[in-house]
Amino acid sequence: MNQAKSAARARRFDLIAFDWDGTLFDSTAIITRSIQRAVGDVGGTVPSDEDASYVIGLGLMQALAHAAPDVPKEKYPLLGERYKHHYSLHQSDISLFPGVLGMLDDLRQRQHFLTVATGKSRWGLDQALAHVALKDVFHASRTADETAGKPNARMLYELMAELGVAPERTLMVGDTTHDLQMAINAGCAAVGVSYGAHDTPALAALNPLFVAHSAAELHQWMLDHA
Repeated sequence: MNQAKSAARARRFDLIAFDWDGTLFDSTAIITRSIQRAVGDVGGTVPSDEDASYVIGLGLMQALAHAAPDVPKEKYPLLGERYKHHYSLHQSDISLFPGVLGMLDDLRQRQHFLTVATGKSRWGLDQALAHVALKDVFHASRTADETAGKPNARMLYELMAELGVAPERTLMVGDTTHDLQMAINAGCAAVGVSYGAHDTPALAALNPLFVAHSAAELHQWMLDHA
């Protein structure tokens, strides 16, 4: 038996799909503030930190509509523009969580397919990947604007189809209940991380395999169980 076949049999999951913001990228606080400032710019009721962070992971228009229910639909394009403006002012301030690069490197060496499934736009993800020099780390990615927003399972279905991996061999990792519900909808396993937008009780209610409280804890779980 060759080494590649042995490694494949030893793995529980062939495809690992990561959410981006709040899971790999330490951007939750900046996204929350950008949503709040955008809503204020267009005259809406500024959402609380909890309400603004809850929508992280959804597609942009879906998220802004939820966070600003009193803003009329005709203002959504302006709302989106103001959000992008505020976020872009601070994008260069954001970085990967400590330990993420080492984890991704270990998973690639174990020959997992690494992918991104995010509520960001394609433009936004490409900008973020270029910023942190990760463009060539992932085998594939999907964004909400080119598929469907979470918790719709379409982006996971497309990633699995592209890489030829079955749902039972796919793991979704994310910091929101939207990520975990998407995994459930796609028939995949999931792991939550509590250091992003949603807290441990909310994530645990959806019965993930594990809830990690740091990137280091996630890394160790991956080595032991993925």
